[in-house]
Amino acid sequence: MSEHARELVKANNLQDVVEVIEGSMEDITLPEKVDVIISEWMGYFLLRESMFDSVISARDRWLKPTGVMYPSHARMWMAPIRSGLVDQKKSDYEGSMNDWLCFVNETKNYYGVDMSVLTKPFSEEQRKYYLQTSLWNNLHPHQVVGTAAIIKEIDCLTATVDDICEVRSNFSSSILIENTRLCGFGGWFDVHFRGRSDNPAQKEIELTTAPSIDSSTHWGQQVFLLHPPFRTSEGDDVNVSFLMNRSKENHRLMEVDLGCEIRQSSGKLLPLIKNKFYIE
Repeated sequence: MSEHARELVKANNLQDVVEVIEGSMEDITLPEKVDVIISEWMGYFLLRESMFDSVISARDRWLKPTGVMYPSHARMWMAPIRSGLVDQKKSDYEGSMNDWLCFVNETKNYYGVDMSVLTKPFSEEQRKYYLQTSLWNNLHPHQVVGTAAIIKEIDCLTATVDDICEVRSNFSSSILIENTRLCGFGGWFDVHFRGRSDNPAQKEIELTTAPSIDSSTHWGQQVFLLHPPFRTSEGDDVNVSFLMNRSKENHRLMEVDLGCEIRQSSGKLLPLIKNKFYIE
């Protein structure tokens, strides 16, 4: 990319204005501190890949006290959704387990080798893959069945790595559609280009990855499916506890603990649901 950038600079006669410096942000040395840091660091559901760490390092080392960050702010959102994917993934999991059981029976009958001791770890592996791994998806706005909530706000000028290593939120959402299925939750983000309070942008710009009919983005949305889904109605309240940490095996991937409790409009409280998800 740096080679291409240099060619573009030269082709546009800007070699006396623009200098391309190649290297890891954690390792390079700049000739002076800078007025602006602009970076596209956002991963799926904002924080996957943990690329913001390098931006924080660049800010702390090289941004002037009066400097600005672009994007300057970010927010993470979640909302209850309905999706046919919940049935598809359950069917895929059951089909995989049926294939395994056929394999176990055939291996024992034809070769006298009992593979059944591996059924439990195989089931756990398939459950993680089909039922517990969040999905990239372009949700239609009609699939959002309840109010959306902000679960994390980030000021890029002041955030630390510790601030983003863990995302914890307790939020509530009201179901807006009568007689529908709560199939899971959709997560997305937006970022803002608004400068800083003492040096605001002349015009604030927002980049959103929210569900849209005709403005889908590279990031899409992350979908966390509930197995089984629940039948809900307008006026029901969904209380959610959300915790996202970096994976111990790979800090660029995420693990999510999600619990939800449904209080129906009649006042009846459905049992607490707890789920483990992986953003991979």
